[in-house]
Amino acid sequence: MRSIFLKILIIISIFFIHHFKAQSVNDYITFYNGVVPKLNTIASNKTQFYGQNFSKFNTELINKNINVVGLSYDSKTDIGIKYYLIRLFLSDSNMDKPALDNKFQIPWITITFQDEIPSQITNMVSQNHGEWNSTFIQFFSNMKIEKIDFIGVNGYNSSDWSGK
Repeated sequence: MRSIFLKILIIISIFFIHHFKAQSVNDYITFYNGVVPKLNTIASNKTQFYGQNFSKFNTELINKNINVVGLSYDSKTDIGIKYYLIRLFLSDSNMDKPALDNKFQIPWITITFQDEIPSQITNMVSQNHGEWNSTFIQFFSNMKIEKIDFIGVNGYNSSDWSGK
């Protein structure tokens, strides 16, 4: 009797683990298939934002119901010490886990600004734990965009990581 109970418990446990893993993968695929077509519509016309204030691009993201959840900053080159670009992330770490586990693409937007990002970006990102908020929207609002790249938008299971 005890042996049957243990076997049933193991089978039920395996079922739940598989079910929840599959559900998170399905959730990620649903997220990806919801956001990437919107990104691709912007990507096809991205040059209209070049030379424009970030606020115009941000308004387009809002109009397309694209929710930015996080950001990072970087230099233009590997050895650069001045920051010119930000990466806007559209999914949080909970959503990224099934994508990474399954080698799926993760969409994000890289924006290069014409002028250097003010040095307080390092403290702001640290204080906000890299979470996107209205403070960042205001901070970048009048910065002119030089270039925009959309990464991870070639299909969630594509091996083509080239940007658009």
